[in-house]
Amino acid sequence: MAYSASFLEWFSEEARRVYGDIVPPPANDRRILLLKQPVGVASIITPWNFPSAMITRKVGAALAAGCTVVVKPAEDTPLSALALAKLAEQAGIPPGVVNVVPCSREKTPSVGQVLCTDPLVAKISFTGSTATGKVLLRMAADTVKRVSMELGGNAPFIVFDSADVDSAVGGAMASKFRNSGQTCVCSNRFLVQSGIYDRFVDKLERAMDTELRLGHGSDPNTTQGPLINTRAAEKVGLKLQLSLIFPVFHLTFQNISRILTTSSASDWVLIEAIGSMWCPTTAHSLRKS
Repeated sequence: MAYSASFLEWFSEEARRVYGDIVPPPANDRRILLLKQPVGVASIITPWNFPSAMITRKVGAALAAGCTVVVKPAEDTPLSALALAKLAEQAGIPPGVVNVVPCSREKTPSVGQVLCTDPLVAKISFTGSTATGKVLLRMAADTVKRVSMELGGNAPFIVFDSADVDSAVGGAMASKFRNSGQTCVCSNRFLVQSGIYDRFVDKLERAMDTELRLGHGSDPNTTQGPLINTRAAEKVGLKLQLSLIFPVFHLTFQNISRILTTSSASDWVLIEAIGSMWCPTTAHSLRKS
């Protein structure tokens, strides 16, 4: 919550410095004056992984510029948005300035369409997947709305032979396992040069065994909590099952939850999570290039 509040503090101070400007003109008998004005209503569409900070980062900027906002929080985390709206009311923000529109997963596409096509909306700010971002951009194009997109990717963590292995492993742990690997800047894959490959994988797995503890978030010893929902856990399981199709991949499980194997080595191996919990797992290639 302190992280969330820091964005409001930052933008409230920046609101004092929304200056205009005078630009030197090409002709002596003219003057160029720049004024900064609110663009209007801003649609704010946020993800679930930082349910408060993602909202304050966007809403704080909009309010500092003088814009009103309509916030569509992720369907998995609507309560944080509603709580922030209540706090805004208690802080004296006038009615109608900060608006929250929570909805179900089934209603999300239709609500998003309204937020991106309504002619009263002048600006769209979205953080989420690239696929969804493309859809929103297409919808916003008809009315030529201003858009700010923070979209996901397939971010590689690259380790060269010249790297310090301990530093690389420390960076990998910080990069991959923050928020149980569910931030938009977490590494999605590791590309390791052959000369350092074995040492890096060995030390990474040791660090995972030593530092990561799967458990309830209220337990002070827990470092890895659940994934956002069972769909996310099933997605991880699917990726691991696909990796087992190829004999060049090897799986190593830290603090393993459950593995069910078939009687035949040639059959599929079924790996299951417990609810939305998933043990930290490495899937690395046995073939180095």
